[in-house]
Amino acid sequence: MYSPIKAVIFDMDGVIIDSEPLWRKAMISGFNRAGISFSDEDCRKTTGMRFKEVTEIWVKHHKITHISPAQLETEVLDLLIDLINNEGKIIEGILDLLHHAKKSDLKIGLATSSSHRLMDAVLKKLNLQTNFDVTVSAEFMSHGKPHPEVFLICANKLQINPNECVVIEDSVNGVIAAKAAQMRVIAVPDAEHKHMKGFAAADHQHENMHDVLILFKELLQHKTP
Repeated sequence: MYSPIKAVIFDMDGVIIDSEPLWRKAMISGFNRAGISFSDEDCRKTTGMRFKEVTEIWVKHHKITHISPAQLETEVLDLLIDLINNEGKIIEGILDLLHHAKKSDLKIGLATSSSHRLMDAVLKKLNLQTNFDVTVSAEFMSHGKPHPEVFLICANKLQINPNECVVIEDSVNGVIAAKAAQMRVIAVPDAEHKHMKGFAAADHQHENMHDVLILFKELLQHKTP
């Protein structure tokens, strides 16, 4: 049984910024430059994972020795941040959702698998530096999603019990992580991923943030899921 909602925690990539296409561009370009044949389909295999883990997996898989996973990570992030600065767009409906959460006196957190560097770049690009009470990156944590560590630390920094938090996620790994943290989860997967069976673990699933806002108002009004 969940307690009344006191905080909302947002994932970042694919939730507050439409960065998945930009990730794919940067990864395909960066990996191919490093001699790793890489495609759109390869990008999708690691959605929701920390990028440090992604580069380690592919460098090992392809037995690459001329570049380290850390070097490859830096090169791809350089490409990605350039793309975000030039092409990054906020997810439609997020500003209304943030405004309603603020108006409802909820604590607002950001919990992402992405690096601190990327998180800072996204918040600056979207002019959202002051919209979150707490921002947390899993970059240097012991575990990444689907482990719940990043969500538990975010809740702790917000000083809110996990079962009083609702998470907004777009990946199966993120949904699993939030559920493992004993939080409510609203899944908003993109069209390519919405049929994945793992999303059944979410408490709610919607196609866009406008529908999430309608649900959110209902949850806050009735205090229960």
